[in-house]
Amino acid sequence: MAEGADLGNGKIGKLLFSLAVPTITAQVVNMLYNIVDRIYIGHMPGAGAQALTGVGLVLPIIMLISAFSSLIGMGGSPRAAIMMGKGEDGEAEKIMGNCLTALLVTSVILTVIFLLFGERLLWAIGASEATIGHAMGYMRIYVCGTVFVQLSLGMNAFITTQGYTKVSMLTVVIGAICNIVLDPIFIFVLKLGVQGAALATILSQGVSALWVMRFLLGKQTKLKIRRVTLRPETRVLLPVLALGVSPFVMQSTESLLSVALNSSLQKYGGDLAVGAYTIIGSVMQMIMLPMQGLSQGAQPIISFNYGARKIDRVKKATRLLITSTLVYSVSCWLLIMLFPQILVRVFSSDPALMDIAVWAMRIFMAGTIVFGAQTGCQQSFLALGQAKISLLLALLRKIILLIPLIYILPLFFADKLMAVFLAEPVADVLAAVTTFITFSLWCRRNLKPDAGIQ
Repeated sequence: MAEGADLGNGKIGKLLFSLAVPTITAQVVNMLYNIVDRIYIGHMPGAGAQALTGVGLVLPIIMLISAFSSLIGMGGSPRAAIMMGKGEDGEAEKIMGNCLTALLVTSVILTVIFLLFGERLLWAIGASEATIGHAMGYMRIYVCGTVFVQLSLGMNAFITTQGYTKVSMLTVVIGAICNIVLDPIFIFVLKLGVQGAALATILSQGVSALWVMRFLLGKQTKLKIRRVTLRPETRVLLPVLALGVSPFVMQSTESLLSVALNSSLQKYGGDLAVGAYTIIGSVMQMIMLPMQGLSQGAQPIISFNYGARKIDRVKKATRLLITSTLVYSVSCWLLIMLFPQILVRVFSSDPALMDIAVWAMRIFMAGTIVFGAQTGCQQSFLALGQAKISLLLALLRKIILLIPLIYILPLFFADKLMAVFLAEPVADVLAAVTTFITFSLWCRRNLKPDAGIQ
């Protein structure tokens, strides 16, 4: 395997470390795309708090665009890895080519939809007269770069799944550096405000997309984009979409969740409460993305060895992944509980906004302590190709538990704003326990040497 990644024979711990470090780095750097925007915007003179709230209202749209890249990229890349494990590289290339076509078509559709109906959606999310201008200014420019987002995120997964984690890391590093450089120039020097932040982001995503396509069309890649593989085939795309539904639901329901939270927070706490959630959501993103990077580093190992029927290696990889994500989430929980002021101050120095964000963060993120078990098991199911189980568990936390709790808990508490924030940790704990038990039972039944691939 390229870059010394011998997925079928190398030591699991060393493999996970070598593959996870670049993917974690990539996720951390990728986080800077939107986080840096919010940091600069939150400190804009005069209207920083309102501008930050306005950009926060666009997050559900950003999440939804990213969700479609996961539907195709994270649905196709594990299947490609499984095919490579079986020695069927031609079929793996066909999967990748079909996914490229699907990403391009999806980009056009999403761009048209959000340009036509984006403003109505922003009002439904919780925009006010004070924030709608900032939200629209950011949203209109960002959605015009949808194709760059789809290609850079969706196709980069096929670089990672081949073991080229350093190359996939550079995809986001290059784009993030561009964003960090362009943000202050567009926002402050050219005085473009939130529109400048959006423009810096999509230009940077464009650079990342060019990097991805250049590599997958070049000589270094094992799986190469070929014209013959671009023609969509139902037998290829349907299994990809079936597997990708789970990460799609996980991200798209995050968008739906933002709508539910923002509208409830606007009702009980106004613009300041919505702004506080923008900060808290940014901190949660800072915590979640490294965990996703760790999971992505483990995915090629789990998928390849599952396809090769090396069950002992699959078990070792999943155990190591879940242990690592759990240790990480507990460490993050301690940081949040002890030093929330430091994390809030990164995004805003507005006293009123900081006051509400500090106490709300401790409540909202109390369930982070067990989230590593949820993420490790969830991503292991994806790597093993278990689309239906992964989808059900994704639906459990957000659709079945969290969104109803956002509306139910305020009925039982005098402090209704606190009750909205409390819904998150209650759902996190219930979902994590259920997911861990489900994964343990599945492994006992199915990870046996004589068990077939499901």
